[in-house]
Amino acid sequence: MTYDLFIALFVFGGIAAFTPGPNNTMLLATGINFGVRRAWPHIMGVAIGFPLMIACIGFGLGKIFEIFPWIYVALKYAGAAYMVWLAWKIANSTPSLDDGTAKGDPVTFLQASAFQWVNPKAWIMAVTALSAYTTAAHYSVGVLAVVGTFVFMGFSSALTWVLFGAGLKHILNDERYYRFIYIGLALALVASLVPMLWH
Repeated sequence: MTYDLFIALFVFGGIAAFTPGPNNTMLLATGINFGVRRAWPHIMGVAIGFPLMIACIGFGLGKIFEIFPWIYVALKYAGAAYMVWLAWKIANSTPSLDDGTAKGDPVTFLQASAFQWVNPKAWIMAVTALSAYTTAAHYSVGVLAVVGTFVFMGFSSALTWVLFGAGLKHILNDERYYRFIYIGLALALVASLVPMLWH
């Protein structure tokens, strides 16, 4: 991979990772509900799970979807149903303002990792990065460069969004504010499904 191509990949990775999407919506909600300390499994699940997904696609899984397209379609609609359920959970979240944490449990490492496979933005990012920033001559090196870039960008983005959510928790001290925030996050999560289902 040339230096110019790597810089372009790094810029793409930063923009793709930090812009709003299902992962960042959920990370923001986790930061608000549980704070930074309890959000670490969620952060690491995104930071490791998405690059692992890229590696799987880059090293062969994409060919399986070409041979059996119905698997991809089934995954798409299962993912949509799961995200609607997550949106409902977010919309009905109730943080406790006295001890700073919500009832229930935050997203686990395995849940966050598995979520990448039903996240439409993750699929778009993975396929775009692999097609745009790998070359036939050095394909394996290119895949590893994409994976490494998203390990760094994924961790940085996940931590930033959780910190943003935790910061909101300290600024807002009226439960009514959180009702609007949670409903907004839930609607954003559902809205993110539109491009996937229309494709």
